[in-house]
Amino acid sequence: MKLCASILLAAIASANAFSASPIANKASLSRSTSVLNASKNKDKIASRSKWAEARGYCTATTDAPADAAAAGLMTNAEGLEYVRLANGDSTSDIYLYGGCVTSYKVGGQEYVAVRPDAKMDGSKPISGGLSHCWPQFGPGEIQQHGFARNVNWTVKSMTDTTVELEMAPSDYTKEMWDKEFLCTFTVALEDDKLSTRMLVENKGEEAFDFQAALHSYFTVSALENLSISGSFAGKEFLNKMVGDGGEMQTEDREVITISEEYDRVYKGVNDPVLSDSGTGKTLTVMNTAGYEDTVIWNPYGNEGMGYNNFVCVESVKFDPVTLEGGASWTGDMSLKAGDI
Repeated sequence: MKLCASILLAAIASANAFSASPIANKASLSRSTSVLNASKNKDKIASRSKWAEARGYCTATTDAPADAAAAGLMTNAEGLEYVRLANGDSTSDIYLYGGCVTSYKVGGQEYVAVRPDAKMDGSKPISGGLSHCWPQFGPGEIQQHGFARNVNWTVKSMTDTTVELEMAPSDYTKEMWDKEFLCTFTVALEDDKLSTRMLVENKGEEAFDFQAALHSYFTVSALENLSISGSFAGKEFLNKMVGDGGEMQTEDREVITISEEYDRVYKGVNDPVLSDSGTGKTLTVMNTAGYEDTVIWNPYGNEGMGYNNFVCVESVKFDPVTLEGGASWTGDMSLKAGDI
């Protein structure tokens, strides 16, 4: 049921998502360097712990509140609008900026990651969530990963459990990619999963080519606790960490673990399952239409990005799609949480 205007206004007024952590007071100049460094380190650890707990990286407790927030349109501390969906003990947040899903919680356990260095004020694409790469994946003729992740999408329809966002051409997009398109991104918080659908329509008469991906960030208690299963064994992949342009290699493992920097494109693999022994949880990525490939990325060792608490397992259509005038393409991806 759509929320009335008064409820929406109340939700917006009370929203305080992604608020910045208080900045610690500066130590007096008379204090010794060792005491100052110890204080800063303590504050840094406390800040990171608070951030990790807020994102659900710690094991969820059984008494976590099932109804942490009502559904509706909300605004974060930096002024960006987002839609919160709620269904029983599950919630999901979807930002209008970038059409980006930044949260999926089940029973208090967060499954979607946002990096600690992410900008949540619209100054740059959100570093985290289920981020759109469209109409280009990676580098190419236009800007890195295209423009879908750094424009404002509009709300076409909304209920407590579903939202439909729309992105149409603008002066900004036409300057770099002058095509007659319409993208509709639908997110549904179902009883047992989070479902997403990316619909691309060619509204013109001339065909155009595009790539599509969800640059998905998922939470990890620690990389040493993570394993990723799927149909990886025997598949060729592009290892971008080797040489200047990468190197094609063959995967001999059935289960992927990460102990170094990763940037690998697995073509023909679209059935990954993440298992986290630290939380005792699994997350199944179900690509049922459109997305044919998987990219695994992690900036191993980069503390600023919070590398040890996330992994990118991306749903990708790597080979360009040629969309004729009047035709459409659909990418369906769902997330299903479970127990090990």
